[in-house]
Amino acid sequence: MLLTAMVLGAGLGLAASPSAQAVSVPAAVRTAPSVQAPPQVCTVNDNGVNFRGGPGTGYAVLGTVNRGQNINVRGQEGSWVMGDLWGGPTGVWIHVAYLNC
Repeated sequence: MLLTAMVLGAGLGLAASPSAQAVSVPAAVRTAPSVQAPPQVCTVNDNGVNFRGGPGTGYAVLGTVNRGQNINVRGQEGSWVMGDLWGGPTGVWIHVAYLNC
């Protein structure tokens, strides 16, 4: 920022202060940390809900879950949510009608 002010000041005919010096900023300060939003969590709202290998009834049923099971949502296609079941399989699909999100 100081360098920018010096360049802008020079363009306006302003002289930089003799005490102004370039400042070395550590890389840890210059680079903003990668911040990821927490995953959206949905909860199954019925018992015996099928989870599938893809977004539709044409995909194989991989298993069933019951009311209260949570899923970290990773995506959605139409009315189908894809995510990771807590303590269970990952990358499974459940219809939104059976989820509270």
